[in-house]
Amino acid sequence: MSAQSQPVLQLDVRDVPPRERHPRIFEILDGLAAGQSLELTNDHDPKPLYYQIQVERPGQFGWDYLTEGPDVWRVRITRIGAR
Repeated sequence: MSAQSQPVLQLDVRDVPPRERHPRIFEILDGLAAGQSLELTNDHDPKPLYYQIQVERPGQFGWDYLTEGPDVWRVRITRIGAR
């Protein structure tokens, strides 16, 4: 494994009840420092989460798809701005 300047947190929400997913994700995102990332694994396209982040935390996070279905979706969400 190559060393990275910032650790990447992993979160698989496929077994998390749907109503608990976004609160758990936002709790982690709010704890990230600039440059830190969360790699999210989900069973569907998390596009609604993307829109929620854009509204509630505008300009604070980057969004990069790593795997785009059909059964598994992985996204890297990186803090790029101040809180």
